[in-house]
Amino acid sequence: MNPTDKKYFQNHMPENVCFGCGILNDKGLQIKSYWEGDESVCHWQSKEHYHGWSDLMNGGIMATLIDCHCMGTAMAHAYREEGRELDTLPEYRYATGTLNVKYLRPTSNKHPVELRALVLEVKGKKTVMHCDFFCQGEKTAEAEVIGIRVFDSSQEEGDNVFKS
Repeated sequence: MNPTDKKYFQNHMPENVCFGCGILNDKGLQIKSYWEGDESVCHWQSKEHYHGWSDLMNGGIMATLIDCHCMGTAMAHAYREEGRELDTLPEYRYATGTLNVKYLRPTSNKHPVELRALVLEVKGKKTVMHCDFFCQGEKTAEAEVIGIRVFDSSQEEGDNVFKS
């Protein structure tokens, strides 16, 4: 598939200024996630200032990539389950309920990384996911992540801080 043909989840998150996934944050990580079958995939190239130790990726940056990739996955999965496109209403937003990262080995900060997430279960507003983190074809981290739907544009939200 041509990269310009991919439907990136983050392109359908209005007003998103998040450091990890916000398309409106030009100083952020600018991750892009898309479907590949039942898995969501993200490819990302680090920069030198995101290192932890010399030439190794910072663990907090890795956690942010996993977190934002999975929140986009939870949103896209909800739309997919309802049989609708990402830019349709109602609009949903997810926030992290739990992020449990297991770092398996050092991750190069010089090579592109790949994240692959799979939705394991949905219970009401809660989406449970597993995410694997790869560098040069080797799994360097894995995570169990819970995303919570915190905004639904079809509901009366009052002063919900997650609405636009």
